[in-house]
Amino acid sequence: MNDPDSVYQNPLISRYASPEMAALWSPRRRILTWRRLWLELARAQRQLGLNISAEQIAEMEQRLDSIDFNAAAAHERRLRHDVMAHVHAFGDVCPTARPIIHLGATSCYVTDNTDLILIRDALIQLRGELVSAIDALARFAEQWKSLPCLGYTHFQPAQLVTVGKRATLWCYELVLDLEEFERRISRLPFLGVKGTTGTQASFLALFDGDHAKVEALDRIVSERFGFTDRVPVSGQTYTRKLDTQVLGALAGLAESAHRFGTDLRLLAHEREIEEPADSAQVGSSAMAYKRNPMRAERLCSIARFLMALHAPTAQTAATQWLERSLDDSAIRRLTLPQAFLAADALLALYLNIVPGLSVNPAVVARHVADELPFMATENLLMQAVRLGGDRQELHERIRQHSWAAQAEVNAGRGNDLIDRLRRDPHFERLDLDAALDPNHYTGRAAAQVDQFVTDVIDPIRARYPDCLGRSHDLRV
Repeated sequence: MNDPDSVYQNPLISRYASPEMAALWSPRRRILTWRRLWLELARAQRQLGLNISAEQIAEMEQRLDSIDFNAAAAHERRLRHDVMAHVHAFGDVCPTARPIIHLGATSCYVTDNTDLILIRDALIQLRGELVSAIDALARFAEQWKSLPCLGYTHFQPAQLVTVGKRATLWCYELVLDLEEFERRISRLPFLGVKGTTGTQASFLALFDGDHAKVEALDRIVSERFGFTDRVPVSGQTYTRKLDTQVLGALAGLAESAHRFGTDLRLLAHEREIEEPADSAQVGSSAMAYKRNPMRAERLCSIARFLMALHAPTAQTAATQWLERSLDDSAIRRLTLPQAFLAADALLALYLNIVPGLSVNPAVVARHVADELPFMATENLLMQAVRLGGDRQELHERIRQHSWAAQAEVNAGRGNDLIDRLRRDPHFERLDLDAALDPNHYTGRAAAQVDQFVTDVIDPIRARYPDCLGRSHDLRV
């Protein structure tokens, strides 16, 4: 069936993730990496003295890109083995090198090492996007560091914060994710050349029992793919715990994204902050007036999917049998690429949403004004006591006035608490107007933003200067 619209299309590919991440996990990239692994294995074996000719190496080099997927599929239908199918397909176009392709190796030499190469490259790609999202949120925080807004605990009005200070909470979680990405990239090892059960027995036989040459072969191949660390011991596969650790980092990003998306949806309901919207964007097919936070909703939706992928990865790591079993194969073909595609989609959403966030200061100020009289009462109580009042009596007066004012608010009328206090002789000596300046109630919020940017964000910007100032258009 050649019509793409007649078969299921993965939405991560067709709608959400970037073409770059989709290409990284493509069959062509995977098989090309297999062939590079076979080439570097043969090249290192020749370097260490095996009977492999320069002509065989040159032929493999020249035909790396000559991948006939139809031929490989035909071989696989016959052999029921994907790696051997591609060994034969490569040998078909490299007849001189055919006898030494995959020499001494087991399937996991190409499959596992390729997965580690793709994981590393995908993490590096995501790291750049993550730094961009951190930079964008930090810029937003700096812009709005001094605008007082209601803080919320339990989604109930609490002491004031600022719009920018709140943004640092979202940003800091991404900083923690970046630290985890950096840790995974720097510590990701290569499987290397380990053989069928991890003993390197086949390679020891090829080199007539020379342990030093086998160790050199393992090291040379690993270094040629840019890895300084190698798995020190393995069965046939690298421990699937490495997958769990990587997926844990991606799931951590999903946690941050879901929290950010949820907060944006709450603030959109309050009309304080709104995500960008295209001029022709439709919020509802029925309710033409609607402007829904569809980007934030998509962020939460994809984040839930990504978080869910961590569980089967952990289950796979926990259920491997001795030197290996094959029940990890199908699930890893599903979880690894889709986890990275989902993470890529989340960061694309960050880089679409954050640069286009709009704050509605008038709405923010109105919500502050509605609640500030209640929040000011603690300070007013302290001032009145310092002027000679009885703390317990004043507390009761404020409680009575507050409850009466709340009844007015609940009836749909304005908050008249300050007017009630003006008429009460117990508070006549207080400067009630000054008490309603919201800037008196944000504490060190603006200074905390400045300190956060200086101490945490600027070093990140200095490490990754090429990743700053990016944005991203949505595909749909």
